Amino acid sequence: MFRLLFGLGVVVVILTIYALVDCAVFDRNRIRGLPRWVWVFVIVLIPVIGAVLWLLIGRGRRSNAAGPGTRVTRSMAPDDDPDFLRGLDRAKDQEQRIRDLEQELADFDKMDPPGAGPSSHPGTAGVDPKNTDPGDGDQPGRRDA
Repeated sequence: MFRLLFGLGVVVVILTIYALVDCAVFDRNRIRGLPRWVWVFVIVLIPVIGAVLWLLIGRGRRSNAAGPGTRVTRSMAPDDDPDFLRGLDRAKDQEQRIRDLEQELADFDKMDPPGAGPSSHPGTAGVDPKNTDPGDGDQPGRRDA
């Protein structure tokens, strides 16, 4: 008789610890019925019944057959997802802006042909470019002490 009671006690402790750990690490979106902290109290305060209730009622299934009050995440095709579609619009707008800027740069380059002289560039106002003759400090082979 003592061995039977001892064996049942060990089974109850193992079942309670299993249910407690399972409840603690279970996905929050799949817990049904009560919040997680309430399930922990039920499992600890009512050892056998609490653990059995957790395993039968508290654990949600992986299927989408969820009851009211639970959050169901549904996979969505990309063409049905509004966030994905907004991202496409943003990408299309950005590509259009890049094409417009490239066209403006091409038009700007057509207006200013290369080699037109220093007077065609704004800011130079007819000033001759600097001579390339070396000055006092620009002589090759010279070392300043």
